[in-house]
Amino acid sequence: MLELDAITTLALACVLLLLGQAIVNNVSILMKLCIPAPVIGGLIFAILVAILQSTNVVTIKLESEFIQDFFMLAFFTTIGLGASLKLLRLGGKVLIVYFIFCGILATCQNIIGVSLSKVLNIPPLLGLTAGSMSMEGGHGNAAAYGKTLETLGVDSAVTAALAAATLGLVAGGLIGGPVVRFLIKKFDLKPEQAEASALDYSDVDYNKELHSRMNPTTVFIVQFTIITVSMAIGTYLADTFTDYTGINVPIYVGAMFIAVIIRNISDYGKLNIVDMKITNRVSDVSLSLFLSIALMSINLTEIYNLALPLTIIVLVQIVFIVLFSVFVVFRALGKNYDAAVMIGGFIGHGLGATPNAMANLDVITKKFGASPKAYLVVPVVGAFLIDLLGVPIVTFFINVFS
Repeated sequence: MLELDAITTLALACVLLLLGQAIVNNVSILMKLCIPAPVIGGLIFAILVAILQSTNVVTIKLESEFIQDFFMLAFFTTIGLGASLKLLRLGGKVLIVYFIFCGILATCQNIIGVSLSKVLNIPPLLGLTAGSMSMEGGHGNAAAYGKTLETLGVDSAVTAALAAATLGLVAGGLIGGPVVRFLIKKFDLKPEQAEASALDYSDVDYNKELHSRMNPTTVFIVQFTIITVSMAIGTYLADTFTDYTGINVPIYVGAMFIAVIIRNISDYGKLNIVDMKITNRVSDVSLSLFLSIALMSINLTEIYNLALPLTIIVLVQIVFIVLFSVFVVFRALGKNYDAAVMIGGFIGHGLGATPNAMANLDVITKKFGASPKAYLVVPVVGAFLIDLLGVPIVTFFINVFS
């Protein structure tokens, strides 16, 4: 057996992340489908490990638990810091309706996962790995909640959740555009503001006022301090809450909750101490390394017996989100051109991730015309607000069926 310590594991994760990025940059289909670079790099290593183990050459063991938990906590904390409640007012009624439907989708995805688990004769919690944690949640949530389920005794939960997330990611990139084209053609929809440029209104510039008070190094230290303090307090609160109530609350939920409080105290108390430009960079690095380590650590030899049940659940999820989007969400959003374009985003991050959603929007608006409203609503909800509903919904289902 070859055992790699934590530092070596982290170094390997960084190398695999760069390898994955190089592959994605040079393989057009991977870039088009927005497949994350750490998924590619980590999966290559997981396949290599599986081959070496199955041929009795060598078994590789990674010391990854601490660093994986650290980056997972950091990522969810940055999500919390991005959840300014002021963002809800930017898009008005349509943004709130879209936000609520994301919560409804998460609930339905978990019901589908649990219901089909009984039909397919697998544990309900294993069915949840193909629910909203991997569909609407993407790879980050899939890996995080997979770890939580494994602590509850669900073997191969991380592997199953990541596999489902990958299937969903591919589907979200493939079907979003065709569904929107169908709606536009069927209802003969035209953009109301064709002359407007498709700006990404969710882009958050650096905190100019904070930078005027501090030098760049101090600003970075302030952001890092906010993140680590949120992680520390949130971890303690989550563990304490779980101990006293018996309700399992993952530590990253506590960290995200504390970060949301700090962000909104900063906004409404006019403290202005959060710089989202730096925070988003920390978020990207944390998520990339977390996913790289998570994919490196999965045991692909465990997935054989889960392949068919997971595929069936994901296929049902795909059919459901298409029908739900076309017959319910599209009409609720106004049944106009903007609503149709937003459906592309809804399917993109409802099955995969926000980059999928934005890629769908880009393809659609370049062909049919601009939709500034969609470019406001989709990224604000998909990148900043969606976990405010998604996390407690998944946590609720885990506790009900654990």
